[in-house]
Amino acid sequence: MSALAAALLPFGRPRVLAVLAMGFASGLPLALGAGTLSVWLAESGVSRATIGLFAAIGTPYALKFLWAPLVDRLPLPLLGRLLGRRRSWLLLTQAAVIVCMIGLGQADPRIDPLLTATWAVALAISSASQDIVVDAWRVEILERELLPAGATSVQLGYRIAMLTSGAGALYLASALPWATVYAVMAGLMAIGVATTLLGPEPEAPADPGGGIGQRIVRAVVHPFVEFAGRPGWPVLLAFVLFYKFGDAFAGVMTNPFLVDIGFSKIDIANVAKVFGFGASLAGLALGGVLMNAVGVTRALWICGILQLLTNLMFVVQARAGADLGLLALTIGLENLAGGMGSAAFVAYISGLCALSYTATQYALLSALAAVGRTLLSTSSGWIAQQLGWELFFVASAVAAIPGLLLLAWVGRIERAGR
Repeated sequence: MSALAAALLPFGRPRVLAVLAMGFASGLPLALGAGTLSVWLAESGVSRATIGLFAAIGTPYALKFLWAPLVDRLPLPLLGRLLGRRRSWLLLTQAAVIVCMIGLGQADPRIDPLLTATWAVALAISSASQDIVVDAWRVEILERELLPAGATSVQLGYRIAMLTSGAGALYLASALPWATVYAVMAGLMAIGVATTLLGPEPEAPADPGGGIGQRIVRAVVHPFVEFAGRPGWPVLLAFVLFYKFGDAFAGVMTNPFLVDIGFSKIDIANVAKVFGFGASLAGLALGGVLMNAVGVTRALWICGILQLLTNLMFVVQARAGADLGLLALTIGLENLAGGMGSAAFVAYISGLCALSYTATQYALLSALAAVGRTLLSTSSGWIAQQLGWELFFVASAVAAIPGLLLLAWVGRIERAGR
């Protein structure tokens, strides 16, 4: 067997394929409550300031660590006996996602934006809860030698799902009502439900015992205490919060910007979604090559600067208007830089996790990073409304500077600790 065939063989294993399908179910709701929803809102005449506030809908993804111990430890009375601990929670959260997708599609942002926001928040909570279980289930069902293939498969499934609920939903919305589009997306969740019902249930870990207080301390307190014992830990947390902030700040308003300057839903789907998806994948691969060549820290510098500079491409786009060729260049460069930055950033925060608390600390750090694209980005619509599109994207480039300054500070801390 050739080396290439041996490397590809794990991806055909049934459990790895199940992880691919579950990654699809995990990624499908995200765009429906974010990018796709923002197009619907802009098309409905909702103000830029209100669209910016809708970025806060993603807050549950940043706060999911708060209820993760409950999902991890609490057995469901009836479903738990029928399906087991993990699969019962998977089915419950997937059912909630389906209901929320249909409910969000039935809302009308022109008539009742509050109801639309309520359904979108409920979808985010359900989706974040599904992510908690999917992550635990994936690690527990795979043998150690299959974990790398599982990690790749879940990300691939997730990104395919985001393309489906992003570009795919926009294609459908060009011919069908939004309510029908969201119902179709809810139907695609059957992939996750089938995987839950047919897939394996991982063996429950041994219970170390102790009272409820001891269990809470082990699950929640110890990871915090270990991280807070490191030199310069507040600076590390600030860096995690702000490194991708400029990228996220611009990203919240990208779709409304494209609608406003005259691009159609098909244009956005073809270029911003499909072409941008390919550029993001290329960026992830290029980011990995770059890290191998220059190391993680230097890659963070290079990618951070590129993210800042590519935000300025939208200034050029704002001046040119609905130029499709320029849009391809703008989206291609922005997604390439964003993918490279994401690869380097994920590698960095993975390295911050102590081996004893990898899952908990990664959840906390990734949740903190998500705050930049949710709560901190809620003002983006108001700022765009006040400044206009050109100055707004200049401001988004400026918003990337704190992350680079913090990266320099982190470097000094690391050198001092050697």
